[in-house]
Amino acid sequence: MSFSSRALRIHVPATSANLGPGFDTLGLALAYGDELTVVTREEPGAHVTVQGVGAGEIETDETNLVVRSAAYVFERLGRVLPGLEIEANNRIPHGRGMGSSGSAIVAGVMIAAGLLASDPDDPLELTEDQLLAYATDLEGHPDNVAPALFGGLTIAWTNEDGPRFKRLLVHRGVAPLVLVPTFTMSTQHARSLQPEHVPHEDAVFNLSRSALLIAALTQSPELLLEATEDRLHQSYRGEAMPATRDLVRALRAAGHPAVVSGAGPSILVLSNGPAERLAASDLVGEIAPEWRVLTLAIDIKGATVEEIPVDSAFSSRV
Repeated sequence: MSFSSRALRIHVPATSANLGPGFDTLGLALAYGDELTVVTREEPGAHVTVQGVGAGEIETDETNLVVRSAAYVFERLGRVLPGLEIEANNRIPHGRGMGSSGSAIVAGVMIAAGLLASDPDDPLELTEDQLLAYATDLEGHPDNVAPALFGGLTIAWTNEDGPRFKRLLVHRGVAPLVLVPTFTMSTQHARSLQPEHVPHEDAVFNLSRSALLIAALTQSPELLLEATEDRLHQSYRGEAMPATRDLVRALRAAGHPAVVSGAGPSILVLSNGPAERLAASDLVGEIAPEWRVLTLAIDIKGATVEEIPVDSAFSSRV
């Protein structure tokens, strides 16, 4: 690729995976995300300026996950990644089950897609299947990267041709609430707590609830409490995050469809309407005031990339 300075702006939403019974399959994009501004430069390598979440903690050179993800796509396509100057404005909490690593990977994939599409010498448009495949290669499973890429509610699976997804529109009555604690949880540790085998009746239970959850989220939100029941993963992880376990139990006992968000420790409440969401928020304020409450919408766009003028890319810098 011949060098020509270009600038992009990327937005990637947070996500919540599993949604209770849909382990490693269902994911939801949330209107709360990270924004990155990217400018190509003649010098090789990368420099990342981080504002917000992760500032002073995450890598700021080519070892940064966003940069590594962009480089992976270029390498797979036999292209050379240009030098990058990146400004990341991060809002997604890290280590809290809101898809921060998947969103970083998607950001890198979208940077690559934007640069390849705008290459003046040899433009290349990546397909949705390619975007999902590259992101899944890096993340290991598609349940978080699919909603981050495409928005809405996604069902993700893998066949002999690679990862696949189906995007669905969520019923307008569904009102998400995300509860974020001060402590973190390693996804790897959370996954290690699950047994290799589960009882047959538990597998059947989750199959029925997963099917019901699709109906509840797209057509009948009044069924969300029963549809979000789970026997495959949440109980096994509960001992590692007792505060999350206890708050989920308290919310569900009060009639609120609360589940562990991703691997935790955040909690997702899929309320049936704003009034029920407000009641759930008030309950959390009474029994767990130390938890941060995020009243969110569902992101229907997914990740976006736009080309912007180079001279205005970092105009917000002081």
